Amino acid sequence: MVATAAELPADLEAGLRRLKLSAIRKISPELLVTAKTQRWSPEEFLRTLLEAEIASRDLSNARNRMKAAAFPVTKTIDEFDVGASSIPRPTFEYLASLEWIRAKENPVLIGPAGTGKSHALIALGHSAVENGFRVRYFTAAELVETLYRGLADNSVGRVIESILKADVILVDEIGFAPLDHTGAQLLFRFVAAAYERRALGIASHWPFEEWGRFLPEHTTAVSLLDRLLHHSIIVVTEGESFRMKESKARRTALKEVISTP
Repeated sequence: MVATAAELPADLEAGLRRLKLSAIRKISPELLVTAKTQRWSPEEFLRTLLEAEIASRDLSNARNRMKAAAFPVTKTIDEFDVGASSIPRPTFEYLASLEWIRAKENPVLIGPAGTGKSHALIALGHSAVENGFRVRYFTAAELVETLYRGLADNSVGRVIESILKADVILVDEIGFAPLDHTGAQLLFRFVAAAYERRALGIASHWPFEEWGRFLPEHTTAVSLLDRLLHHSIIVVTEGESFRMKESKARRTALKEVISTP
């Protein structure tokens, strides 16, 4: 006759709820049966309970970190074709090691649209989340808009400090749209606050000498770049857009299908 799991006594159920040990509370009835029938030692039983609770919390924390990161899409390092990109493999391997986060360095990806900047940035962010780091992703427009909202109640400083609770902040599409004087000053204030405190991952299609195109003041551009590039890993991407290549390949495949009798 196979023993069936019984409900936990009410006092144990209540205690586990109060301590928020949800995984232990869930598996205990069945695990008690297994432990009795297989004559587990008390240490083995306790170890199994603890491992289940730790694994459950790690998974929950990872889900929460991924949600807080606010990635627009899911991209992973495994999906990134280093061989097809212009990023040198040693550079990519260093970035994939995530050591730059611990060193508070700033990967700065510069290159034309479609050359893998955003994919690489988001993929590194996903890997960082999976390795226990807190990550926050913004487009430059989203970041500046978030900082602008702090102007209404004079809370920009608190907003910046809240963002800097993350271990690494990723700012994509810098220069996609020009900034006004206030927006440029807010961006500079953020970069200055993060300087040597947090790792910043940056992507822009503008080379550094042309940042004056979207920053209205030369001095602001120089000051921002001075802090951003002091501890940086500069990655220049080039070549034809991956999206254009895929589009051409699809059109070619479609023509072959249509022309096949």
